[in-house]
Amino acid sequence: MNDQNPRYVSRLTKDTFALVLAGGRGSRLHELTGWRAKPALYFGGKYRIIDFPLSNCINSGIRRVGVLTQYKAHSLVRHLVHGWSHFKKELGEFVEILPASQRYSEDWYLGTADAIYQNLDIIRAERPKYVLVLSGDHIYKMDYGAMLVAHVESGAEMTVSCLEVPIKEAAGAFGVMKVDDTNRIIGFEEKPEHPTPIPGQTDLTLASMGNYIFNTEFLFEQLQINATTEGTTHDFGNDIIPKVVDTHHVQAFPFRDLETGERAYWRDVGTLDSFWEANMELVSTVPALNMYDPDWPIWTAQTQLPPAKFVFNSDERRGMAVDSLVSGGCIISGAHIESSVLFSEVTVNSQSHIKGAVILPQVTIGSNCKITNAIIDRGCVVPDNMNVGQDAEEDKRNGFRISEKGVVLVTRGLLGQPEGYA
Repeated sequence: MNDQNPRYVSRLTKDTFALVLAGGRGSRLHELTGWRAKPALYFGGKYRIIDFPLSNCINSGIRRVGVLTQYKAHSLVRHLVHGWSHFKKELGEFVEILPASQRYSEDWYLGTADAIYQNLDIIRAERPKYVLVLSGDHIYKMDYGAMLVAHVESGAEMTVSCLEVPIKEAAGAFGVMKVDDTNRIIGFEEKPEHPTPIPGQTDLTLASMGNYIFNTEFLFEQLQINATTEGTTHDFGNDIIPKVVDTHHVQAFPFRDLETGERAYWRDVGTLDSFWEANMELVSTVPALNMYDPDWPIWTAQTQLPPAKFVFNSDERRGMAVDSLVSGGCIISGAHIESSVLFSEVTVNSQSHIKGAVILPQVTIGSNCKITNAIIDRGCVVPDNMNVGQDAEEDKRNGFRISEKGVVLVTRGLLGQPEGYA
């Protein structure tokens, strides 16, 4: 449908206002989100998580975007100002920051639905026909235009973007949609032990991605009802979806790869292990997430940096990296990097060996260090001769955090170094 009538999609996207929920703390990431909101967390060598839903909006032709911020938002706001403030409001395009500011009550944002409710006047001023509500803390590439087409053609008042997930994977972990054979949602189950399968499928269920399209007036109506309801958690998943599926037309939109028709790439990097694993996937020869696609670029704030540099070339002292991502400004000085992701301005000194590590910006690693299966937070200075991920008891003695799957987290605070810049 998109190829046959692209102008139809264009009109829809121009009539859409996107709101990205970016106030999440990400507590399961522990110290990694101690000084930043989860959407501000780094990913993929040069990006932050927020760049993925924002890039999806721009690439889909949705140019009116609000980003709702709350928890420890300084680094997120700084990133948005530096990387996403170049749009022209007079041309009907913008990425605006919408902080929690007690516009409709004396409370800060109380939940996902309340965050949108407290910005109703801003939405109303834009006069969109459709409102796209997005989670700001997932990694994926998605053309929202296709979802808008499906929403309009179905006649729904609300559409929920869903993943087709194996029932064993979804059990106790995801909110899942119960649908009929037309993908109309007829029930919602919050993390059930026995999810309802998709009609015609015995092993798959539909799990919510936390992305929604609303007809604008329907959204206003439901938010106003929710705001005055006793005992509500002011959340779309907990409160609004279970209530409206019984009385209104709510449609599920299965998110599939447009080329293969299979389940599309989507990652919730909400734990230390999932964050490490999603970054590690990128070093494979043909990763599931293609960040080199010129037709779907991932935009971000870019610092002007020199190229990465690899110095010294003798058998005893060789600067090299294999099966790795190495960003601008890095200096690999007589060190060996293997199967790792290095963000900008990382320096690794002589005789150090790094394997399976995610090293965030502006880290300095001393000489003769061995680091394996680890996450090193921004700005850490790892002293000479330090081992990380070699011996769990040594890591515990050093005060580092070890994940359930054995990934070691090192931050400035855990190293006893000053914190605060994220």
